[in-house]
Amino acid sequence: MLTNFNDIKVWLDSMNIEHYTINQDGIVNVDGNVDISVSHLYEIPVQFGRVTGDFNCSDNRLKSLEGSPHKVGGNFDCNGTSLTTLEGAPREVGGNFYCSFNSLKSLEGAPREVGGNFSCNWNRLTSLEGAPREVGGNFSCNWNRLTSLVGSLLNVGGNFSGKDNSFKTSPNIDATINGQLIWK
Repeated sequence: MLTNFNDIKVWLDSMNIEHYTINQDGIVNVDGNVDISVSHLYEIPVQFGRVTGDFNCSDNRLKSLEGSPHKVGGNFDCNGTSLTTLEGAPREVGGNFYCSFNSLKSLEGAPREVGGNFSCNWNRLTSLEGAPREVGGNFSCNWNRLTSLVGSLLNVGGNFSGKDNSFKTSPNIDATINGQLIWK
């Protein structure tokens, strides 16, 4: 991870990231969006603190989400990044959180609160342990290896979709769902 002020600035500028401030401790805050998708990254080379807009690190080869912002005001997208864990993900996301098309076996490290939709389709999940406690929109965990929907989810504002998993009967779930439970 880059720690030298000039190295951080050079990297941010090379990624066309604008409206940023670099704190004395090297943490980068951005007033706006960060798009480092399709950049052939194996790691996020700087530590982001707060991003007021969207943060997109999708379609890379990330080994972890270390360096991700602690708080994202808009959407957070890490789809298709080869992740096996969500450790290092933001704690709070104001918009949607996308982590589909990875190799996740658990949701440990997921944000606690997601204001919009949460999508973890096409992974290797066998349980929902570590799932967010609050999802304002829809929760989608289709095409995984789930045998149960029991996890740490407490409240889903929209639909809860768990199609094409390993359910033999209608799954039990320990969450309040304000929309529909879709499992077939």
